[in-house]
Amino acid sequence: MTQPTGFRFTDRDFRCIQELVGRHVGIQLPEAKRDMVYCRLSRRLRALGLKDFASYCRLLRTEEGGDELEEFSNAITTNLTAFFREPHHFEYLEREWLPGRLREGGRPRRLRAWSAGCSSGEEPYSLAMVLAEAVPADWDVRVLATDLDTRVLATARRGVYDASRIRDVPPERVRRWFYRGRGANAGQVRVSPVLQDMIQFRQLNLSGPWPLKGPLDFIFCRNVLIYFDKAAQKRITERFADLLVDGGLLFLGHSETLYRVTDRYELLGRTVYRRRAA
Repeated sequence: MTQPTGFRFTDRDFRCIQELVGRHVGIQLPEAKRDMVYCRLSRRLRALGLKDFASYCRLLRTEEGGDELEEFSNAITTNLTAFFREPHHFEYLEREWLPGRLREGGRPRRLRAWSAGCSSGEEPYSLAMVLAEAVPADWDVRVLATDLDTRVLATARRGVYDASRIRDVPPERVRRWFYRGRGANAGQVRVSPVLQDMIQFRQLNLSGPWPLKGPLDFIFCRNVLIYFDKAAQKRITERFADLLVDGGLLFLGHSETLYRVTDRYELLGRTVYRRRAA
């Protein structure tokens, strides 16, 4: 593998970063991610005025490095997202699952969803649009949105995006759910307060405690499990199952699968899984 130039980054340094990421973030970093780690963390070395990765590792292992651990975790985690990314999931909710759920009798007029790994907010806001458009106003509808990265959560809470981010959102949804900025804010859009009021944004590490009880109707956890080993994937998805109602849905990313991970779900198709009855 080619070694990036600039800061000294040895095999020992990379093993240190792997261990710290596993302990504090809960994900496994393979050797193939070495260049990515260098590029992302070298910014932290420059900001701190450090000369090499060995110095950075020593800092992270000391009491003084406690504040830097949050910056470290933020730098490592990946935050690629878009409004209505993998649109077939939202179409399934809108056209197949929600109509059936709304017709059911004998159940509370209540819906609860979780966007686990919500990044800068595009996914939970997309969910909120679908739910606000399809569910009657007298229903109690809430979306929990969590991420490990505090910086992307701040963006999500603010709900302001570059106008290019909504280029692929249908015009009728843009008119209904976004406000275009003017003057100094030209080129930006703000999400409608109606959607913001539906969502609670919170920091959460999937490898740590989960301060929520459920029951949940569905969970989006897309392109997150790929960063965990099989044992961690099993723990996380079975904890999801404990929170889901019987028949509740789990949506995964296009490259993720529960095959040989857990038998508590059945595949409905295109990375949509249904929790089996207890």
